[in-house]
Amino acid sequence: MADFLDLTDAGTQLAPHVVGRAENPLILGVAPNGVPVAAVVATAIGAPLQELTVIRNDDGVAVSHVSDVTGREVIVVDHGVETGTAARAIAHALRDRDPATLILAVPVCPRQEGSSLALLYDEVIAVVQPLARRSLRWHYANAEWLD
Repeated sequence: MADFLDLTDAGTQLAPHVVGRAENPLILGVAPNGVPVAAVVATAIGAPLQELTVIRNDDGVAVSHVSDVTGREVIVVDHGVETGTAARAIAHALRDRDPATLILAVPVCPRQEGSSLALLYDEVIAVVQPLARRSLRWHYANAEWLD
């Protein structure tokens, strides 16, 4: 049985875990699939939401157009972590811009990847933390957006 109905449900389940983690955060929703999740979280905590674009190419993963996050409490929200490749690239891109706090909040993150990402983020928040890595499709009942 899936953990989440869809991206909105994932955001609804993630939001309570994010409440109170930062005083005046900036929410960065990873486009495209993390934005609907982030929108629910941003609304729940009354924080501004900006889109963060991640581009996959032959050289790996690149983050384009990163906002000025200097001195800000930043919460990166995506639809989930499988391998952590995008989350690592995002952390490196944002750390270069000197945020006060950098938090990763996702509906699902395998425990091994979460431990690895905790070295790059001040905190990793995940609703579901499976022991083994699985396709994100497995965690969503309605996952045609992954096609």
